[in-house]
Amino acid sequence: MRAENKRDRQAAIEEAAFDVLEEKGFAGMSVLSVAQRAKASNGTLYSWYGNKVGLFKALVARNAAELRAALETAPEGGASPRETLDQIGPQLLGLLLSPRAIALNRAAAADPSGALGAALSDAGRGTVAPLIARVVQQAQGDGMLSRGTDFQEITEVYLSLLIGDLQIRVVAGHQSPPEATARKARAARALTQLETFYPA
Repeated sequence: MRAENKRDRQAAIEEAAFDVLEEKGFAGMSVLSVAQRAKASNGTLYSWYGNKVGLFKALVARNAAELRAALETAPEGGASPRETLDQIGPQLLGLLLSPRAIALNRAAAADPSGALGAALSDAGRGTVAPLIARVVQQAQGDGMLSRGTDFQEITEVYLSLLIGDLQIRVVAGHQSPPEATARKARAARALTQLETFYPA
């Protein structure tokens, strides 16, 4: 199979897997159910993903790649670090609270082995934190935030202010994902608090 055809086929299989995961959860998802939904053979899925944990990891990687692409293109050319964070904050919340992200997090939370959680943490945090850290460094260089504090610390504080326990409450079913206006307001508050904590 040509590489381009394989990529397209994998994309279709992973779309089907997301659908099954959202509908049935990880416990109810099987390689067979995904194969049937994607109109693919069991053998193809086992050959490409190994097992359903391997398939889950592929879903995490796909979601992380989409998240990274969205965040990398969010700021408009010439935007200041503050404008960039103002744009990225609500978008990040929207992506982290999307149905796919919720399904992945619910699966990870229910996994006693910790393997799904580790895969999700590595790809998710590993994707988001470096992008935010880059903007924080620019903000320090532009005099928006304190230069006397390690940029990694500021990045962690910003993500905590932005996300807090919101994602956990949504994943647990205690709260619905906030609408766009509420995400924007939450991101604006996080940014204002960040500037208060780390004044230039």
